[in-house]
Amino acid sequence: MPATLADYQEIVGQGVIDELRVLADRVRGRSMQHINSTAVGGGVAEILTRLVPLMNELGIHTSWDVIKGDQAFFNVTKAFHNALHGKHEEITENMFEIFRATTEANLRDVNLTGDVLLVHDPQPAGLILKKKEIGRHWVWRCHIDVSTPQPEVWNFLRPYVDQYGAAIFSMPDFAQRLAVPQFRIAPSIDPLSDKNRPLDDAAVSQVLEKYHIDPDRPVLTQVSRFDRLKDPLGVIAAYRIVKKRHDCQLVLAGGGAPDDPEGEAVLAEVRAAADGDPDIHVLMLPPFSDLEINALVRGSTVVLQKSIREGFGLTVTEALWKRKPVVGGAVGGIKLQIIDGVTGFLVHSPEGAATRVAQLLRDRKLRERMGENGYQHVKQNFLITRHVKDYILIMLALEHPGESVVHLNACYPSIYDTSSLNLSA
Repeated sequence: MPATLADYQEIVGQGVIDELRVLADRVRGRSMQHINSTAVGGGVAEILTRLVPLMNELGIHTSWDVIKGDQAFFNVTKAFHNALHGKHEEITENMFEIFRATTEANLRDVNLTGDVLLVHDPQPAGLILKKKEIGRHWVWRCHIDVSTPQPEVWNFLRPYVDQYGAAIFSMPDFAQRLAVPQFRIAPSIDPLSDKNRPLDDAAVSQVLEKYHIDPDRPVLTQVSRFDRLKDPLGVIAAYRIVKKRHDCQLVLAGGGAPDDPEGEAVLAEVRAAADGDPDIHVLMLPPFSDLEINALVRGSTVVLQKSIREGFGLTVTEALWKRKPVVGGAVGGIKLQIIDGVTGFLVHSPEGAATRVAQLLRDRKLRERMGENGYQHVKQNFLITRHVKDYILIMLALEHPGESVVHLNACYPSIYDTSSLNLSA
């Protein structure tokens, strides 16, 4: 059964739950519809799976729809994804035509019902062409780092984005010059999901045994899609440096997503790089392996997320929540989560990652201190209850365009300034 708001009380406190109910009363009867490109795989789908039921429990009718696309479309949008992150891609006019044609098909097929339509990432961005016909409040939610995009892709996408009523980014560094208000909302994790809930030692040991991982030797783990921007080959290079001085193991665990056609090729590259080393465990996990991922992280000594580009990196949040120190690339949203030297270490190269991993392996007290700091950092900033509140505040902000302060009611003492909190315009 999905978790209810009452289930979070022990973690976040009754005051947080009461605040959500008061805020929800201000938008009760309105509806929100989320639209993205995949129902499984990736952080967006994970968040929506947990967020939609909580919004409905609060009396805000919330739905979630997924656009359709063929392999050619997802090949194009993967190239767009990489290009928007700043990686050079060969972009052709035919690719733009494939995007336009798939958008037209989805404009015919997707039933747009929400009072607020929250469209996630580039793949469904073209649905905004329906705005003139149906009206409503439209918000583009960008989960990727578009701070240094490849110009031809951003110039193609921006005319769509400028038609929205607002845009949401995960951090201020990602903001672009747009004709619409911009807000900051960081992603979140659900502490009660199978991927994050507490597990006993027996459950962790069972999973380690299943994958032939030795619990008596240090375990380094990176959990992510098999994507070149996650730099799994760089993780292997860092591990090999550490291995010269520490008898450790490496786990590279991930899964695929229907809208990511590069995964199989990257997985093959990783397996080739790991070939011949029995202490490198490359795990291609099926969908809904959340309990196993939970156990793998809890059984780890140090967690890595050595991305070279990153929108946010929920795997960092998940590891910090489990009190694991994280060594991560100093990019994107990872910089919001890893406070360098406090909750983990930020690095720029395989050599830097190896140095910091070795430091953590030598110092148990440092690992424990960073683990506790990371847990508290996530508790204060990156749990799903905060995310629900931010989306309610977005609904309120859209109903008060041009206002920087929204007064809720005379009985409730708080005044929400929509140019502050997590909703920085």
